[in-house]
Amino acid sequence: APVPVLAMDAIAQPAPGTPPTVAPREGGAGAPDAGERPRRVLVAEDSLTSRLLLKHILEGAGYEVETAVDGLAALSLLRQRAFDALVSDVEMPRLDGLALTVRIRADAKTAELPVVLVTSLQTPAERERGLQAGADAYLTKGAFDHDQLLAALRRLA
Repeated sequence: APVPVLAMDAIAQPAPGTPPTVAPREGGAGAPDAGERPRRVLVAEDSLTSRLLLKHILEGAGYEVETAVDGLAALSLLRQRAFDALVSDVEMPRLDGLALTVRIRADAKTAELPVVLVTSLQTPAERERGLQAGADAYLTKGAFDHDQLLAALRRLA
């Protein structure tokens, strides 16, 4: 069966002649200063395309990125290593992003970890559920803007 192949570099790059839209870091997260380690972000996303796109955007902004295919894999990584932030989808198999966020908040080791939910769920009630679970930011894929994601991470981490 045919398999679509996406050039992630081409998707995440602005159109030719377009000025860059990512502002330089000003004391927040992102590209490190000389001698400073890069900020580590964990991306939990079950869609391969979305996971790779988020990884590419974040690495392009200077973050060190690890990925997990669902909330359970993310929880396992959080128990093994320290991260500066989590970017997670909501709808995932085994452990969804809301349950993952609740578990992160319940664990003293990760309770203060900034959590950004990036999801296709966009009703006010769904957004409220995400924030009540403990998410620090709730971004929708329908109106996804990588600058908005980077700004949220700079503000939180």
